[in-house]
Amino acid sequence: MSDTFKTIARFQYSTEAQIVKGRLETEGIQVYLSDDLTIDTNPLYSNLIGGVKLKVLSNQAEEAEKILSTIKKYSINDDGKSICCPNCKSEHIQLFSTIKDIKSFFAFIITFFVFVFPIYTKYKYKCEDCKTEFNLK
Repeated sequence: MSDTFKTIARFQYSTEAQIVKGRLETEGIQVYLSDDLTIDTNPLYSNLIGGVKLKVLSNQAEEAEKILSTIKKYSINDDGKSICCPNCKSEHIQLFSTIKDIKSFFAFIITFFVFVFPIYTKYKYKCEDCKTEFNLK
């Protein structure tokens, strides 16, 4: 039996990883999260260190990936329906944080040096197929 772990998924926040971890553990798969405490301490580090890594035993990786493929990972609206890209109509949409204006840049710099949670963050949706960024409003 191999005791080495294999990374099968990455998440921006530990809450997402915890949900998937629970699902895999109910199926009898041994799961380990890496870098979750670092990102819980300061979420701005998520992109820097590559997010929370979900790891499983190497001999259970194939089974875990099958289970993971059954979980819908894309964004839904308040009614529970998939969000569609306004450009290509794809449903492969993910929410992400962005630093594109001067206010969010300075907020990032301040929170980075003070080691606190972000005081100002902008969120957008991004289509994984055509890379279009948009808001729902």
